[in-house]
Amino acid sequence: MSSSGGTSLSSYGGGSSSYGGSPCRAADARITLHRDCPLCVLLRETRRTRAQLVGTVAAGARGALAQETRIGAVYDWICTRGHSRYTATVREALTGPGCPRCQANAAAPAARFEGGVPFMKPGLRLGTSATEQRLRVALGERIRLPHRVNAVRISRTFYGKPEVWPDIIIPALRIAIEYDDPGRDGLAHRGLKEASDREKDAALNEVGWEVIRVRAGGLTELGRHSIVCRAVTTAVVDRILELLVEIRGSEAVSGIRRDLA
Repeated sequence: MSSSGGTSLSSYGGGSSSYGGSPCRAADARITLHRDCPLCVLLRETRRTRAQLVGTVAAGARGALAQETRIGAVYDWICTRGHSRYTATVREALTGPGCPRCQANAAAPAARFEGGVPFMKPGLRLGTSATEQRLRVALGERIRLPHRVNAVRISRTFYGKPEVWPDIIIPALRIAIEYDDPGRDGLAHRGLKEASDREKDAALNEVGWEVIRVRAGGLTELGRHSIVCRAVTTAVVDRILELLVEIRGSEAVSGIRRDLA
């Protein structure tokens, strides 16, 4: 269990209020360096708390899950959309497509017909950084951005839902713009979260959408339309506009340009 490359749980504050909310402690006080449990690592990478995870497991297993360390452990879970209980590993519950009923609904003909349709999902609350807001404002000064869409339907499920929620949606061009930075803890959009971002992009590509990713804070390119930068600047906005033209053509983009209206 001891490792010179490990990270102490105390570095993340421990407790159930932090991401991971690890209950793990060294059994022997003489061991001063140790790795986080695999489940604590997965919780941090998927930006969940242990309390949130425990809230989705069947009632009789909550005590065991509160102390769980294995991502391969199998539990019964409660579908958040009211479907029947389903069995899955902890990893699948955190990163998988949801219950079998949700998967079947997403694959139904009606759902496939709706794939790619942007819409307003009431009550959707997503954390938005100040930098992301500045990017939206700066881009909104150059092109017309809709204010009544916040989601796009897909032909699969993503974290158990038949839709994704891009940072900025341009329905007229069927293009989504994502702003990525690693955050204060340096963990966002890395590891499993990067894999999740790739899956999200693939789901959008399947229904005819393209994704432009603005990658800041030392993040490298992700996908074919990436803009690697230190900060959101006029040059970044200029490059986004160039990519819009490259992807959909100048005629389509001119239809939403404010300076050409």
